[in-house]
Amino acid sequence: MAVRESLVMQVEEPTWEIAKLFPNQGEWSEADYLTLNTNRLIEFSNGHVEVLDMPTPSHQFLALYLYEMLVAFAREHQLGKVLVAPVPVRLWPRKFREPDLVFIFAEKVLQQDKRYWENVDLVMEVVSPDDPSRDYEKKRQDYADGGIAEYWIIDPLKQVVTVLTLKGETYTEHGVFIPGTAATSALLAGFAVDVTEVFAAAK
Repeated sequence: MAVRESLVMQVEEPTWEIAKLFPNQGEWSEADYLTLNTNRLIEFSNGHVEVLDMPTPSHQFLALYLYEMLVAFAREHQLGKVLVAPVPVRLWPRKFREPDLVFIFAEKVLQQDKRYWENVDLVMEVVSPDDPSRDYEKKRQDYADGGIAEYWIIDPLKQVVTVLTLKGETYTEHGVFIPGTAATSALLAGFAVDVTEVFAAAK
């Protein structure tokens, strides 16, 4: 009985030897970050890496629905390419984000690095309930600073789609869309999604 209890109470330590193979926080380079081989979403900022929570199935269903809608529109009008996470997007030197969806116009596709995209035109983020400020504030600032023309924030909890368009160096609201309306793009004329159907896709 005592042996069983001791086994139950045993606490496993992380494999610190593996961690020591990587740079310390603050000391990562772009090359270090880009050579990481993992199925996790990891973002990079000025020598620091941040491992993101794995998306839930409902998050994925919603993102994939938007991906299918945007891909179909881009193909029909021969506009460009769409990717869904994980894909590193380089906003500026030593700054990478991994948006849920990324669109880039066709003329820029051949200019892209094989390991990441940069100078993209539109990104979409599904808001994570654990830290909504990441998408509403931090990423809004980062994507504006990175010169991304349009940013969609899809909030399943509030049932709202916010479309932001870049004016100078800051975003302004193109529209805040609720169920029963269609969310539209300022950048891609004619692209619209039914907000009711967007959030229904997460169920």
